[in-house]
Amino acid sequence: MRVSSMINHPVAQIQRWVTIHRLDTDGDREWEEVMGLLSETDGIDMTFNDDESVTLRWEASADENRPVEVANEIEEAAPF
Repeated sequence: MRVSSMINHPVAQIQRWVTIHRLDTDGDREWEEVMGLLSETDGIDMTFNDDESVTLRWEASADENRPVEVANEIEEAAPF
């Protein structure tokens, strides 16, 4: 959950990278499982840093590159 929150954080989504750190409370099995899932995910580049952190980088998806459509809403007068 912690790693997912870091990846999905608005700043990480804008810059398209995040560095995650293993906490003392992260068990070996859990950490290896997360690293395995991330390594199998298409479009994510993993860099293992000297301080045992991991930097994840990804490219913008096709959905992020499409223009934003804004609907013009018609304001109605309040009925009172």
